[in-house]
Amino acid sequence: MAFFAGLVDAVAGGGGLIQVPALFAAYPETSPATLLATNKVSAVGGTVNAARRYLRHVSLPWSVVLPAVIAGFVGSLFGANAVSTFPAEPLRKALPFVLLFLLFYTWFQPGLGRSHEPGKLALLDQFKAVVMGLTIGFYDGFFGPGTGSFLLFGFVRFFGFDFLHASAATKLVNVATNLAAILLLASIGQINWPLGLAMMVANVAGSQFGSRLAIRHGSGFVRKAFLLVVSALILKSAWNAFFIN
Repeated sequence: MAFFAGLVDAVAGGGGLIQVPALFAAYPETSPATLLATNKVSAVGGTVNAARRYLRHVSLPWSVVLPAVIAGFVGSLFGANAVSTFPAEPLRKALPFVLLFLLFYTWFQPGLGRSHEPGKLALLDQFKAVVMGLTIGFYDGFFGPGTGSFLLFGFVRFFGFDFLHASAATKLVNVATNLAAILLLASIGQINWPLGLAMMVANVAGSQFGSRLAIRHGSGFVRKAFLLVVSALILKSAWNAFFIN
């Protein structure tokens, strides 16, 4: 499952849709916090590998990507720290509806993300990148499902990226958010390191294959994968929020 999660995540995000349920099914008696932290360890390897491969083929406007990366790291630290303080139930209930909005918006905007036209990115765009990084970073540290899809949509919608460049930028921010959550959770001992590192090897292998597919087939392929992954996330998150006690 870690291999397939790495493959899906490298293309369009949403690898947690595969990997997290597999962990919960395999280790039903283990603390959810430990399993979620272990998932971060596994995912960060594949995300780093995918980011490395993308950066060999695409050039990114660092004036907005770097602020988003730094803000994502900070936001994720706050989110992971808030896990024990605030209930995640409202987010679980709202997630399917937010994802449904992303799906419909992208579906009915067929030209969205087909061309890479970031334009002259000004100070306002840097501010938007910081807000996006903090918000989605906090969400990833606190809850997590759909983070890659939210980042991908954000870079396409707000900064004029095509889906291929947006996927590359998403991987960089996701590396930062995962690392922040790992650092904080490791400080309180909630990680199964042998399992996480073993899964990381498989996740990296999957990300190698997935990023190669995305680079070879371009933005149109990533857009279709994004729509498919978001659709699956809607079904899975709705089932978890409303049909599982």
